[in-house]
Amino acid sequence: MQQEFDWKARYGDLIGSAREAVKAIRSGDSIFIGTGCGQPVHLVEALTEHARHVYDAHIIHLLTMGAAPYATAHFRERFKMNSFFIADNVRDAFDQGIGDYTPMFLSDIPRQFETGRTPLDVALITVTPPDVNGLCSLGVSVDIVKAAATHARYVVAQVNAQMPRTLGNGFIHVNSIDMLVPHDEPIITVEPEASDETLRRIGQNLARLVEDNSTIECGIGRIPQALAEFLKDKKELGVHTEMFGDWIIDLIECGAITCSRKTINRGKIVASFCMGSQRLYDYIDNNPLFEFHPTEYVNDPFVIAQHDKMVGINVGLEIDLTGQVCSDSLGYRFYSGIGGQVDFIRGCARSRDGKAIIAMPSTARNDEVSRIVAKLTEGAGVVTTRGDVHYVVTEYGIAYLHGKSIRERVLSLINIAHPKFRNDLIHAAKAQRYLQEDQIELAWDLVRYPEELEHYDTLRDGTEIFLRPVKPTDEKALSEMLYSLSRDSVKKRYFTHTKTFPHKDVQRLTNIDYQNDLAIVGVVPGVTGEEVVAIAQYFLDPKTQVAEVAFIVQDEWQAKGMGSLLLDYLARTAIQRGVKTFYATVLPSNKAMLTIFYNTGFKINTEFDGEAYSISYNLIKDGERTRT
Repeated sequence: MQQEFDWKARYGDLIGSAREAVKAIRSGDSIFIGTGCGQPVHLVEALTEHARHVYDAHIIHLLTMGAAPYATAHFRERFKMNSFFIADNVRDAFDQGIGDYTPMFLSDIPRQFETGRTPLDVALITVTPPDVNGLCSLGVSVDIVKAAATHARYVVAQVNAQMPRTLGNGFIHVNSIDMLVPHDEPIITVEPEASDETLRRIGQNLARLVEDNSTIECGIGRIPQALAEFLKDKKELGVHTEMFGDWIIDLIECGAITCSRKTINRGKIVASFCMGSQRLYDYIDNNPLFEFHPTEYVNDPFVIAQHDKMVGINVGLEIDLTGQVCSDSLGYRFYSGIGGQVDFIRGCARSRDGKAIIAMPSTARNDEVSRIVAKLTEGAGVVTTRGDVHYVVTEYGIAYLHGKSIRERVLSLINIAHPKFRNDLIHAAKAQRYLQEDQIELAWDLVRYPEELEHYDTLRDGTEIFLRPVKPTDEKALSEMLYSLSRDSVKKRYFTHTKTFPHKDVQRLTNIDYQNDLAIVGVVPGVTGEEVVAIAQYFLDPKTQVAEVAFIVQDEWQAKGMGSLLLDYLARTAIQRGVKTFYATVLPSNKAMLTIFYNTGFKINTEFDGEAYSISYNLIKDGERTRT
């Protein structure tokens, strides 16, 4: 039986108490405190209790989850605070002017320590007990802690046997530590928060952007937790993320996360720190599936970009109609920090088939204010620029902005804003000349996008097609489809060889009430987002419950069964809504359209006036469906 290693006996000359450790700190020193749930709580308590000889010391940290007694007015003369991120435990102090905030990309911070531009005299960190080789693991927080410990003059490590031993590049040798302070205590936990319906809808929309074999980045909080629920059916996902929480366990255990298709670090979940429950800490302890690396590796946009299908999900506080994202302040009030958002936005944007995503609820303060705004709040800082932003996701859908004009961005963002703010945003955009004066406004409190009508179907040749209700943001894509039609297709649909499709006409097709007027588009992925290849519409007379129906399919997508799919789907939807009759006008030369109608399974009534056929058939008669 192998004898248990007695590290205290071997390294007894390095062991001291927390009180002894802080006595070596001098006035004016710069003191780094370990990150997140890896904060050395015992050492922080000793710093405020026993370092009474210290004045004007500078506390430096990223974010810490434990108590921050040094950030109170009582210690104002003894400790000055400078943080790269503003967490809950110090936010009130910053509101009172106690402390300073350094906005910086997370990937750049280790270089600050290395060059001495942010000098470090003391590093207070937490480690696991050293192994037989003298190596201590930094546990749940490697991030910028390793760089701080490497470049600080004096390193004090709280040795906590309850710290999980994490693998990867997160070890520090006892020879690099000046004092070991044994003190076991529970690691700070962050319990998963429950999702509400808004967050679940955001998670569902996000999951639509995550393909099988993707590598994902998302942190902790309610949005990642909500997203995980909708990733369980995905296959061969990988993880390369700044941080993670409990959501990761269920996705591993259900088989969604395997890391077997990652481009680099294959077979490994790569992160720099984590925050979660004790269940999570037990799960990662000595688990070879997980590798913890320093921030300068994990957050390096060049490293991130090497992953194919890299999907980065970050959050914002508000976004203006041009695509500028504020993530670190509420007006002039600094609220959080830049963190790794831009690192991953830019890394994912450079990834082959990657996706850079900003996610946020559409409103704040119990739906009193919109997070999508005509202009950012005065004093708000731009973290992700309008040139960097790609996807924006709310509970109301997905907007793709990259490479889009201001007008297209405005329409896309208004389309995913809370309905009660949409017309106000349209008015503001018109005033700023972002939108044309004739832009249609709808009674959005009465108009609901029928998300339940979205679904995938398969054409005769096996091609998958996404059918969904038309959106106001489809105007450009629909216009492009209409202008791409052959003269013959234009003639068959509009009874003329020449027809223009100006903004005032096309927007009437895309701004509808989804009740009396319904349009379903067939879309496929394109280089600039979704490409519209077909549209089917009905226009209902609510008094008679009779609807005119029309549809058109782009030439290269004809003869694949698209028309039949669209008409069948329109009919099924109309029947559910109580529509009684469909009618259409068809030229004799349009034999394909006539065939589609005759193959519907309904009893077709046909009249010919010498120029065109009038087609009609009952969907419902005497309360019963009439399809044979």
